[in-house]
Amino acid sequence: MLRRAAAAGRALRWGAAAATPAAAGRRGRAWSAAHGLFLRSPDRGPRSERAPKIYTKTGDAGFSSTFTGERRPKGDRIFEALGATDELSSAIGLAAEFSSEKGHTFVEQLHKVQCMLQDVGSNVATPLSSAREAHLKRTSFSEKPVLELEQWIDSYSEQLPPLRTFILPSGGKSSAALHFSRAVCRRAERCVVPLVQAGEADPNVAKYLNRLSDYLFVLARYAAMKEGKEEKIYIKPEL
Repeated sequence: MLRRAAAAGRALRWGAAAATPAAAGRRGRAWSAAHGLFLRSPDRGPRSERAPKIYTKTGDAGFSSTFTGERRPKGDRIFEALGATDELSSAIGLAAEFSSEKGHTFVEQLHKVQCMLQDVGSNVATPLSSAREAHLKRTSFSEKPVLELEQWIDSYSEQLPPLRTFILPSGGKSSAALHFSRAVCRRAERCVVPLVQAGEADPNVAKYLNRLSDYLFVLARYAAMKEGKEEKIYIKPEL
């Protein structure tokens, strides 16, 4: 029981379930690809006060589980993509902390993006080749988040001066952290695209990451402008 509860920790980090819904349901728990583990409600009786261990040892042999119950090598491209989106969320979290210290109002948008990345992970962790209808209902990814990003991009772009040359990641801590997040986002997109092309993930996931990198770029420039920080431009070095 403790091992299964600990596996939920990985589910929360990866944005995907670590066991099949049926197996969890038999034990009074519901596994969710988007939200990890829903613990038994308080009115169902007392639970052990012992905290579950974070480690399960089930991955020691180099394999992990998808939401559909498949055991795949940890080097599988699904887990590469999940790791990249997890890293992206962490990078955005750091950028949000820097931005919050400066009083930027877009921090709530960044928190929403982090939640959306959990849903991205849920979709990636549900390979279509082995997914049942019940899986797909819980992990589908629509185009609405993509359209929302486009609205945000347009709103900030209208307030920025024209971009006439290449700029370097700079413009203060908030801006630089957002630029770093943008670069991580591009890598996450490169990991997800092969899955989409292979028919294993929803195309909207790749669209979202593509648009997200644009959003982070625009937001980095906006943060620098609001803080009165200078953006460093590219100057060809003299050799």
